[in-house]
Amino acid sequence: MPFINVKTNARLSDEQKQEIENRLSSAISILPGKSYHYLMIAVEDNISMMFHRDTDINMAMVEVKIFGSSTRSAYQNLTTEICEIMYDVAQIDGKSCYVKYTEVEHWGYDGVMF
Repeated sequence: MPFINVKTNARLSDEQKQEIENRLSSAISILPGKSYHYLMIAVEDNISMMFHRDTDINMAMVEVKIFGSSTRSAYQNLTTEICEIMYDVAQIDGKSCYVKYTEVEHWGYDGVMF
């Protein structure tokens, strides 16, 4: 039950958003036991952001929430892949891309709790 929220100041075309979503859908399987089957993704582009007091560079904040937990090495591998995706698709350098992981103990879906 992962959720990935991408926020960026870059202006993305519909094709770029779709590519990010497709590549994140494949990348989520880096985390053991996770797949695209229950993955939800949001891509918010062209938002006001500042990093190092700079607003003129492309930047992103990517939040990954998962039900349960994973390992540091799996998170490292997924971070590498997410930064590559953001660079390939939106020209966002890894030095301007934060990735945050949240492990969620309580998660509801279809009227029930897991």
